[in-house]
Formats: sequence, structure tokens, C-alpha cells
Amino acid sequence: MILEALGSAVLGLILAWAASRRFAHRLPARPLVYSTGVAGALFGDFVTHSALGPGTALPSILGAVVIAVASLSLLLRPAGRLRRRSATA
Repeated sequence: MILEALGSAVLGLILAWAASRRFAHRLPARPLVYSTGVAGALFGDFVTHSALGPGTALPSILGAVVIAVASLSLLLRPAGRLRRRSATA
């Protein structure tokens, strides 16, 4: 289980690194992105491991990846400027 958690954390770190390289202009500070990726992966591994039980390493890692990607996607900002019209226009 320790190796499963460590593998999930490393996968979360790799996903956060890839996201920060690909979407650097749309993400906040890198330490926040890295910590969100690792925390999302560990939480996803915990939830999947709790739901499926012991002996299911591959689905737990897959759950970690899914939750990490979902957590990182919440940090993305819009690509362009939002055009807001004033109430008088």
C-alpha cells in the first residue's frame, strides 16, 4: 500500500508538471499546481482503494489519475478575456 500511495503521488506530480508546461499561461503559481496534483492523486487513490478494497492496485492508480486531472482542471483560468457588457450599454 505504501508503494501504491507513492506511485500515486509521483503520477500526480508528473501530471501537474505536464499541465504546468502545457497550460502555463492559464494556471496559477507552480507550487499550487504541484501540490494540487499530488493531493488530488493521493485523494483519488484513497477513495478508489477504500471503495474497491485491497489487491486492486491498477484501478486505484487509475482512480488517482482521474481525480488528479479533475483537480488540476479546476485551476484553469479562461483562455481569453471575458467581455462583460455594462448595464448601461
